[in-house]
Amino acid sequence: MSTREPAVAGLFYPGRAQRLQHDVESLLGDAAGQPPGPAPKALIVPHAGYVYSGPVAACAYRRLAGIESAIDRVVLLGPAHRVFLDGMAVPETMAFATPLGEIPLDLTAIEAISDMPGVCRSDAAHAREHSLEVQLPFLQTMLADFRLVPVVVGRCEAERVANLIDALWGGPETLIVISSDLSHFLPYLKAREVDGNTCRRILDKDGQLTGDEACGAYAINGLLRSRHCQTLTIEAVDLRNSGDTAGDRRKVVGYGAFALH
Repeated sequence: MSTREPAVAGLFYPGRAQRLQHDVESLLGDAAGQPPGPAPKALIVPHAGYVYSGPVAACAYRRLAGIESAIDRVVLLGPAHRVFLDGMAVPETMAFATPLGEIPLDLTAIEAISDMPGVCRSDAAHAREHSLEVQLPFLQTMLADFRLVPVVVGRCEAERVANLIDALWGGPETLIVISSDLSHFLPYLKAREVDGNTCRRILDKDGQLTGDEACGAYAINGLLRSRHCQTLTIEAVDLRNSGDTAGDRRKVVGYGAFALH
């Protein structure tokens, strides 16, 4: 079986299965004190190294507790960092792997969206991309067996992303996950100001974010403009930056976690 092997294991997160499982469970355990909320249909989560964004991502993934058995498909969208991409790319491979094991792809769904406007098949777009990969160990830990629909989003009209999300929306068996950090390399106080404004715009379903506000802006905008999203409530679960978690405060990266239910 053709499998996309992990590209950033040992860099963004531990490369050994036992240590990775321990770290993910520890992050989720630390987030257990968060107030419980309604079962989410969609999440927006950050994608930096776990030491930086892991605590924020864990706060969102904890919201899946209690509905694990209901979810058997995850539609995961994240920005292209490694290749220039016009539109969206789905892979040719049949599975994605992390040190915790292999995740089968939903090949039927991928085939169904491959001919949609703005969608191409490209293993190259996925091969080194970390924005999707870093979400997988959290999903593997929180969920039972599930199929994955991974989509790398490059420069793309929000309406095309929205149409893809609507086509894959499904029912309670499908979870939508958008991978995105917020501002990049601003001083701590400036980042808090910018990210606070971005957070308010996401809560208002303002689907006109720019890359300076969120590196996953194209994917977030598509979610916020999707037809199904209009019936959901968006909740800010956590909002921090690398200066709060593990980094220097002179230049920080912003991280937000949102649940849509």
